[in-house]
Parts: sequence; C-alpha cells; structure tokens
Amino acid sequence: MTVPLLIMTNDTERSDREFIIRLRRERELRMQGYREQALRLFPAVCGRCGREFEGKRLRELTVHHRDHDHDNNPPDGSNWELLCVFCHENEHARHAVADWSEGPTPTGAQATVTTHNPFAGLDQLLKKK
Repeated sequence: MTVPLLIMTNDTERSDREFIIRLRRERELRMQGYREQALRLFPAVCGRCGREFEGKRLRELTVHHRDHDHDNNPPDGSNWELLCVFCHENEHARHAVADWSEGPTPTGAQATVTTHNPFAGLDQLLKKK
C-alpha cells in the first residue's frame, strides 16, 4: 500500500516541477517580448542616471514597469521606462522601504515609526534654571 503512495508523490513532484518550468518559460518569453519592444521604442539610455548602453552592455538595461504590474504592457510603452540594473534595484528598494515603514499595521492601527523622544523632559530641565 505504501508503493502507490510513493508513485503518486513522485508524479505530484514531477508535475509540480513541470508546472514551475512552464511558468518560468512563459515569464521569460513575456519578458523578452516587452523588453524587445521597449528597446525599439526608447533610446538605450537609463531613465534615471542617463548612462548610455550599447553592445554587450545593453543587457544591463532593464525594463521597469512604472505601476509595478508586469502584466500591464501597453504596445505604446507608456508603462515602461528603461533603467540600468543599479537604478532599477534602487527603485524597487525605495518602494520596499516605503511599504515597510508607512501605512497601517496588520491590526489596522497606524505604525509607530520611532519611539525615542530626545526632548522628553526638556521643559522640566529648562524650568529648573
């Protein structure tokens, strides 16, 4: 009775692996499509730092989705901007930090950013003199 269970697990693992491989392949094809479009539409220049890219270095230029939705790929490129890998990483890091430090907590209350008050009790110290 344990043998069919092992076979089923192996089949499930294999189908999971095949599913993941298919998703990655589809994502790669989708990315190639809009990347090629963006490179045809826009000059090979980073939209933030202004560095120009050509030849082998062109691979350092990435397509950034302004609304962060990788499925929003209008043919006119209005949701894209070309960024070098460094500026692209910086852009996503800025949003990650902003998402982490602002907004309500999971319970719905506003998150406290800082708890230390360097001037606590200063009014009492000033009154003593």
